[in-house]
Amino acid sequence: MSDDAPAVGSYALDVRDGRLGEVMGRVGGRVQLRPLGGGREWDVPPEHLGEAVPAEVLRERVRLLNRDARRRVELG
Repeated sequence: MSDDAPAVGSYALDVRDGRLGEVMGRVGGRVQLRPLGGGREWDVPPEHLGEAVPAEVLRERVRLLNRDARRRVELG
């Protein structure tokens, strides 16, 4: 991915560890990503960003929906 920050609200891949996140902004030359299911943001240097292909985003959303459904069943 180029040095241009991806648009806020888009998805990007942190190629250092394979985490997928939603772009929340840019601070101090780093792009801030947040996990798709919410949580703490982390900073990624632009040179370590990769493109999040739609299949990866869909896979993560389905994984989160399944996790939430299991939790609802367990809490009954």
